[in-house]
Amino acid sequence: MTKRAWPAIDRRTFTLGLSAGAAAGAFGGIGRAAAATPATISEAIHLGFYIPIYVAKAKGFFAEQGIDMTIRSAGGIAQPVPALLSGSAEFAVTAPAMSVNATVEGAQMINIAKIVGHISVWVVAKPGTTFESVDDFKGKRIATLKYPSNTITTPTYAMKELGGFDPEAEGATFLQLPFGAQIQAVADGRADIACVFEWDASIAETKFGLETVFAIGGAVGPAVFTSSFVTETFRDENPEMCQNYVNAIAQAQALLHQDPEVFTEVSAAEFPQIDAAVIEAAKARFFGDAPVVPTAPTISKAEWDTMMNHELVAGTLRKSLPYEQMVDNSFAEKAAAEYAAK
Repeated sequence: MTKRAWPAIDRRTFTLGLSAGAAAGAFGGIGRAAAATPATISEAIHLGFYIPIYVAKAKGFFAEQGIDMTIRSAGGIAQPVPALLSGSAEFAVTAPAMSVNATVEGAQMINIAKIVGHISVWVVAKPGTTFESVDDFKGKRIATLKYPSNTITTPTYAMKELGGFDPEAEGATFLQLPFGAQIQAVADGRADIACVFEWDASIAETKFGLETVFAIGGAVGPAVFTSSFVTETFRDENPEMCQNYVNAIAQAQALLHQDPEVFTEVSAAEFPQIDAAVIEAAKARFFGDAPVVPTAPTISKAEWDTMMNHELVAGTLRKSLPYEQMVDNSFAEKAAAEYAAK
């Protein structure tokens, strides 16, 4: 990968060097200086639970750290990897298993930040449906997206690992559908329940009169559901840029926990097609008992091991690789020490 020149510049110097006439960034973010280095994030798809990267851009944190950031959706969970390998992006935001699969195949990847801190899949059903534990998947017709979406792999993992039973043997069947069709399948009776991401859980509540009856992430516990990774070569050649990138993520995560209205504001701008009522309903899941938004970008060994076990059981991981090989927590630890939500 071609190394981009990264100027030696701290935040104070950068801020002082801003032109008085620089246009303020959207939502009051800091204006970009001419010296800012361009970089690109390749995100799997445009999803609400990637909100820390959108806030980091909208509120000017990337610019404050000297990065002129572009965010591009890759169109699938595996697609950020070729973006990194081709040099069309520096940072990937997707499932950490994609970094492992790429490394197994010979492309050395390293995870540097946590973006989503719990497995963010919820069960929605018609009012009055009893769903209190993983055992309640038994005998259910479950509407999901198509494999290998986490809407199917996560309930599969939960049944096998937490419930100790085989879904098929216990009569749990999956109805794999296109985007947007799972909620309708529950509403019209083709499915008993649906496993969904946000914004779909809140759309189910506000538009279809359904209820969110179970948080699979709460049952599984903390996990690095989404990470940001780079190639080892990029990390080794651009440590300052990696640090400043993770700093911006940490700033965004802290701000989201300090002022949840930022979530509403930035989400409305990033997803103009989503009604305000849907965004408001989603807050409880983004900042609740099993919060989507981490308080810091650090990745613990327990969070990594949980996610690797999840992917192995679900069948989306070619081979598990150890935390010590796949995670460089040094950038996140420094960022957390300065910026993390207390």
